Amino acid sequence: MNEKVKNIKKILLSNNWYTLNKVIFDYRMENGNWVEQAREAYDRGNGATVLLYNRIKQTVILVSQFRMPTYLNGNTTGMMIETCAGLLDGDDPETCVIKEAEEESGFRVSHVEKVFEAYMSPGAVTEIIHFYVAEYNDHDKIGEGGGLDSEQEDILVMEVDFNEALNMIETGQIRDAKTIMLLQYAKINGLL
Repeated sequence: MNEKVKNIKKILLSNNWYTLNKVIFDYRMENGNWVEQAREAYDRGNGATVLLYNRIKQTVILVSQFRMPTYLNGNTTGMMIETCAGLLDGDDPETCVIKEAEEESGFRVSHVEKVFEAYMSPGAVTEIIHFYVAEYNDHDKIGEGGGLDSEQEDILVMEVDFNEALNMIETGQIRDAKTIMLLQYAKINGLL
């Protein structure tokens, strides 16, 4: 426990989709003074993401889908190019990324490697994302992907040359943080 935090009070603001709380607490500053602070924290659970890569073809599998928050913030189409990802929903992170890769991309991978985990927006969101990489081959393609109808997913599957994917970061076509992080991890670690 952090001895600099006490008297935590949560006020539920919304639980329509996930949970949004106003959190009021006392925080001891470096000078020793206690101050009352208030923050909002959005809790949607933890998630996992995976970069599927093919060393022989020098390609990666990415997906494109509509993201309303980006649309509201000036993304004129609302479409985002991303790695396969999803909320854990009771699964362990490894099970989650294997399931999400198949649902979203149509590729069934059996071996994934965890490379790190990160808070993506720690000032407002409680979520930790677990990051994975997995090598795929053409014979791993068992379906069309595209997401689940029951989750109203409408996902386009993209097999992209690795260098082109890196260029898509520079041109702004890829603006999703988890995707940028995994592509840079692949580059730095010589996966492709």
